Amino acid sequence: MDAPLVSIVTICWNRKKDILESLKGIFEIEYDNLEVIVVDNHSTDGTVEAVESEFPKVKLIKMFKNIGIEAYNIGFENASGKYIVILDDDSFPDKYAVQRMVNKFENDRKLGIVAFDVRNYYNYDQVKSVRKINVSKIDTVAGSKDYLMAFNGAGAGIRKELFEKAGLYPEEFFLYWNEQDTAFRILDRGYKIEFFSDIISYHKYSPKNRASWRAPYYYTRNAFWLIWKNYPVGVALKLTISMIYNCFYYSMEQKTFIYIKAMLDAFFNINSLSGKRKVVKKYIWENLRIPFNIAFTFFK
Repeated sequence: MDAPLVSIVTICWNRKKDILESLKGIFEIEYDNLEVIVVDNHSTDGTVEAVESEFPKVKLIKMFKNIGIEAYNIGFENASGKYIVILDDDSFPDKYAVQRMVNKFENDRKLGIVAFDVRNYYNYDQVKSVRKINVSKIDTVAGSKDYLMAFNGAGAGIRKELFEKAGLYPEEFFLYWNEQDTAFRILDRGYKIEFFSDIISYHKYSPKNRASWRAPYYYTRNAFWLIWKNYPVGVALKLTISMIYNCFYYSMEQKTFIYIKAMLDAFFNINSLSGKRKVVKKYIWENLRIPFNIAFTFFK
C-alpha cells in the first residue's frame, strides 16, 4: 500500500536563517511521499531568493504583504496531502516523526490532530542520539482524563479534510491563539487531539526574550475573541470581566498601555467575529484548559 501524501506547511517573514535551517531538517525526513509548502509573508531580507536557490523542490507561495496566520490558510488550501504537518518557520520534525504520525492517523479514524512533542532545538544534540528507539510495542500517547488539550503550532499533524470542514485557522486573529481556537472546533466535531511522546519536532525556543508589543497585544485582544467565539454567554461574561480587570491591573503594574489598547481594539472590532460565534459543547469548554493570563507575562 502506497504511503499517503503528507503536506508540510509553514510560513515565514524576515527570518531567512531560521527557515533555511528548518528546511534542511525537513528534507532529512524519512518518508517517501511529501510535499513542502512555504508561504512567505512578503519578506524583505532575501528569504524568497534563498529558498528558491537552496530548496528548489519547495512549493513557495509569495504574499504581497504580511497577512499573519492567514498565510497558513493559503498554504493549507494549496496542500494536496491527506494529512498536513503544521510548523513554525523555526521548527522542523524529527526524521521519523511523519511516518509515526501517519501510523497514528491510519489506525484511529477519530484522531483529528496529532500533537507533536515539541522540544527545544538548542538541546537537539543531546537528544538526537536516542531517536531510533524502538517504540513499536510502547503506547506513546500521553494525556489526562481530567482535561482536554490543544496543540503547539511548532509541530502538529491534522487531517486536511477535517481541517477544511472546521474552517482552518481564524484569520481575524492575525497572530496567536489560533491553535486554541482550532482545537475548540476540532473537538466539537467529535475528534480527538492527542499528544505522542515519540512524535518529535524541534523548535527554536529563544534563549533571549523576544517580547515586543506584538505578543502581549495579540494575546490580549485574541483572548477576548476566543472567549466570545466559543463560550456560552454566562461563562463568557465572567471571563470577559476577569480579562477587563486584568488589563487594567497589569497595565498599572507593568506601566504599559498595550493591554488596554488591545482590549479596546477587541471591543471596537468585534464585527470581525460576525457569523463566527459557535458555542462548543459543555464538556469541551469545561475541560479545554486555556491559560488566558499568559498575555500579561511578557513585561514582567
